[in-house]
Amino acid sequence: MADKDELLEQVKSEKPVKNKILSLPFLIIGFLVIVFGAFMLYAMIHQHVTNNSSSSQTSTTTKTKRSSSKYVAGKDYKITYSNQGVIDKATLDKALENSNGKNISFMMDTSEDGGNMAKVEVYYNKDKNLLVERLFENGYKDDEDTHYVAYDLKNQEMFKGSLYGSEYLNQPLVYKWEKLTK
Repeated sequence: MADKDELLEQVKSEKPVKNKILSLPFLIIGFLVIVFGAFMLYAMIHQHVTNNSSSSQTSTTTKTKRSSSKYVAGKDYKITYSNQGVIDKATLDKALENSNGKNISFMMDTSEDGGNMAKVEVYYNKDKNLLVERLFENGYKDDEDTHYVAYDLKNQEMFKGSLYGSEYLNQPLVYKWEKLTK
């Protein structure tokens, strides 16, 4: 009987060890679930913030598109290209987009922060590889531009040097935008 009691005692003492061994994976899994859950919660909150800021950007873009669609070519403004044989239209259009010369809403906007344009003439200076934009604000007199800017085609940026009349005088007119509505 002593052997039986010893055996029973030994089995009783091994059970807690087996229980500890079996509960260890559950503890590890539980810990990982908590850590993973916290990580997912953080990611969801961060994604929500990112989506909110991106949706406001989308909303702004949509508003810009809507406002530009309120102006109708031929009714509100007129665009004339005369670049044939002088400069590639794709190059001209890309430069105009980069210099804000294709933003019809901005040019039509008469508010203080708008373009308030009546006419824009773009000349191509082949020797200096520049597009010179003569800008005529509403109310201009005769053929006096309000100001002018140039776009450097080589560096694809606004020209940072001094501009003189020689940059556009006697150069070919390649693009003209005119406001038709008063």
